[in-house]
Amino acid sequence: MATAGKVIKCKAAVAWEPNKPMVIEEIEVAPPQANEVRIKIVATAVCHTDLYHLFEGMNKDGFPIVLGHEGAGIVESVGLGVTEVQPGDKVIPLFLSQCRECRFCKSPKTNQCESG
Repeated sequence: MATAGKVIKCKAAVAWEPNKPMVIEEIEVAPPQANEVRIKIVATAVCHTDLYHLFEGMNKDGFPIVLGHEGAGIVESVGLGVTEVQPGDKVIPLFLSQCRECRFCKSPKTNQCESG
């Protein structure tokens, strides 16, 4: 894609501190580093985990944070060492890493890795 290797600007739901309203603002996103993937998110939602972190977690160390980690998108660019996806692939990002060996990773019904 034309933006590969470049800093891009996009809109994001940003929480600057606990228990305060999030704001929609433009942020800059660096190109992916080694073993990273940059995804153009086309659909997302703020889930219970986001809301817990924002309103109940109250740990200021985790702020600012971009909310909306559950989504679907298209791989925009990949960093060095990424071999499993390529630009243009449709993906669903996961909050937890996957070992791909445990019973949950091998199940089509869940993505809650036992090792993650």
